[in-house]
Amino acid sequence: MNFVEELRWRGMIHDVMPGTEEQLLKEQTSGYLGIDPTADSLHIGHLVGVMMLKHLQRSGHTPIVLVGGATGMIGDPSMKSAERNLLDEQTLRHNQEAIKKQLAKFLDFEGDIPNKAILVNNYDWMKDFSFLSFIRDIGKHITVNYMMAKDSVKKRLSGESSEGMSFTEFSYQLMQGYDFLHLYREYGCRLQMGGSDQWGNITTGTELIRRIAGGEAFALVCPLITKADGGKFGKTESGNVWLDSRYTTPYRFYQFWLNVSDTDAEKYIKIFTSLSKDEIDSLVAEQQAAPHLRPLQKRLAEEITVMVHSREDYDMAVSASEILFGKSTSQALRSIDETTFLQVFDGVPQFNISKNLLTEGMKAVDLLTESAAVFPSKGEMRKTVQAGGVSINKDKLEDFEAIIDNSYLIADKYILAQRGKKNYYLLIAE
Repeated sequence: MNFVEELRWRGMIHDVMPGTEEQLLKEQTSGYLGIDPTADSLHIGHLVGVMMLKHLQRSGHTPIVLVGGATGMIGDPSMKSAERNLLDEQTLRHNQEAIKKQLAKFLDFEGDIPNKAILVNNYDWMKDFSFLSFIRDIGKHITVNYMMAKDSVKKRLSGESSEGMSFTEFSYQLMQGYDFLHLYREYGCRLQMGGSDQWGNITTGTELIRRIAGGEAFALVCPLITKADGGKFGKTESGNVWLDSRYTTPYRFYQFWLNVSDTDAEKYIKIFTSLSKDEIDSLVAEQQAAPHLRPLQKRLAEEITVMVHSREDYDMAVSASEILFGKSTSQALRSIDETTFLQVFDGVPQFNISKNLLTEGMKAVDLLTESAAVFPSKGEMRKTVQAGGVSINKDKLEDFEAIIDNSYLIADKYILAQRGKKNYYLLIAE
């Protein structure tokens, strides 16, 4: 597989250094991408880079993931208006291990293949580097004029930010450049990848390799992902969309992808899945023929939820989604976990009721009028039940005087009442 050509049709190349494609077609090549371990989970903003590494390995080349333990202690000034908080070593190590587990879903670190993925931490080679050694052996090869010409530096010094830039941050591109030189020497790494905001840092690395090692190295960057409406990709009202289910449940994760616009779905399915061009072209044609069926969003959400979580998590997310938007059953309602259950019904009216009321059982009409004001009167509830418009836990209520007891409780705590097709009410028994 031609790696550069693969990324090109997927819309994943913003800039590429001349000679990169020829190098990758000539021989098996190691390429790296850096990830700052600022949290113990990746979020979907990291996925573009991770997919680049995945395609690199699929193309027969060796992907190297560099966890920036050292650079993460400083913070990349690119696209930032202020300096970030610094992390201690124990936190960085914990984050590194958590990130590797997530990356193992995309990259083969253990297989019996000649190009298995490698994970390194630049803290391991930077921690014993003295300041004097660094400025003498590395700093003297790159001029201040060269460093000042980088966009990430110019923006911070142009007056756009009142914070200015510390010497620590100014030195970041030298440190990242040295990482590339180190990997070139230790692993024969010839390629660095990243987002388009990393171009300046990456080319500093290729320059160091040329000046110090007399070697040739290459750069390839992808565009920064945006939404069609101009909003920031990967952000929701509740913050980042994380890959770890502790921070973003599979249901919320699935919903994020399911709800992207048609324009974004066509773009994202190329970037965030490994589907072939023919498969994607076929899905695009289906979408154009019947946009209301949303085949692009559904396939995108399926592919990426299964890849990041599991087929079981995807199935549960689909079941949970159908509770509100499609045909569902009491069994499906009881099969989802409590966290997902509460997320599905986030925002619906809630009523607190006494659990003691259900111990002996009470009539549905009393429960839904007196204990919880789902209906304003018993007469109205009677009419709605007779018309088949009331459900308890997704089962149609046939008799408005039916006895509701503890056996109706979901997770020993909840009862879901439904009036008509779209009006849901959550009863919480405590």
